[in-house]
Amino acid sequence: MSKLQNNQEILEIHSMLDELPNAEQIQGPLLNELITVQDVVRYLVSNFAKHSIFVGHGTDNYWDEALEILQAVMHLQPPCDDSTLNSKLTRKEREIIAKIAAQRIINRIPTPYLTHRAFFCGKEFYVDDRVIIPRSPIAELIEKSFDPYIERRPERVLDMCTGSGCIAIAIAMQFEGDVEVDAVDISDEALEVANINIQGYCLENVVTPIKSDLFDNLMEGDKYDVIVANPPYVDSYDLSTMPDEFRCEPDLALGSGDDGLDCAKRILADAVNYLNDDGILIMEVGNSEEQLVDLFPTVPFHFVDLKRGGTGVFILTVEQLRAYHEVFAKAAGEVVNAGK
Repeated sequence: MSKLQNNQEILEIHSMLDELPNAEQIQGPLLNELITVQDVVRYLVSNFAKHSIFVGHGTDNYWDEALEILQAVMHLQPPCDDSTLNSKLTRKEREIIAKIAAQRIINRIPTPYLTHRAFFCGKEFYVDDRVIIPRSPIAELIEKSFDPYIERRPERVLDMCTGSGCIAIAIAMQFEGDVEVDAVDISDEALEVANINIQGYCLENVVTPIKSDLFDNLMEGDKYDVIVANPPYVDSYDLSTMPDEFRCEPDLALGSGDDGLDCAKRILADAVNYLNDDGILIMEVGNSEEQLVDLFPTVPFHFVDLKRGGTGVFILTVEQLRAYHEVFAKAAGEVVNAGK
């Protein structure tokens, strides 16, 4: 065999590896050859790597992504132990896994939308494509009961842009139901999902879903000890270059103007009117942190050092919001005027 022929064969092999498979090619081995959890996980990991899927919607590596698919189908909670890895899957389980794997690889649908479950603060939540998939690093602050940023147990908390309701519910459960939580979202569809989760945890008397464009429909004079805001914050450039998986999430929950800060500006301007005298605002702006600091260079944003990863979560006290209200109001006014 000539060197040229050998090179041609190598190119053909690489071409075969790079081609996006059809559903039958993915599902065949899962239905006919692989039996144990470990075999199937290994197979999925190889295919995820071969086709370069993006992970970041609940997992950060292909092994955990594959395990989550199998555990969801098997109705098991993480973590996975050795006995589970060595167990055999039923034919029905393999059929379901095969369908999920094909959708995950070919259509780049994030795993939580296929399994309809996501985890936040160690708790399971129902999700579908009506809401963004829970992944906020604010979970770290909730698990510490907002210590050391508040001096007393909060009586009322506002979760702004609640989506699936995971933040509101996690706060309610962290304080053992001894707190009132209002969960605000502009999307009727998101609030439908939030209601599923609120009812699932029997928190109807603790967490109240409210349809509102930020603060617009809140009662005047309502005051909160803590406002937690996880608004859309992706700028236009990042939005246009994100992996395909993000395109499955609601546009309304991701983008927020050219600089990603349209919602954040409005929240900064209005939050002061809804906080008690010792209240705080906790907000996530993610990768738009740098733009925020550039926009408000004199504001003393306290960005939290998150031990488990994540960026762009800051805290401002009500006093700081008052002190810089004029600056925030001007920026918010520009957003409103631009939308007219």
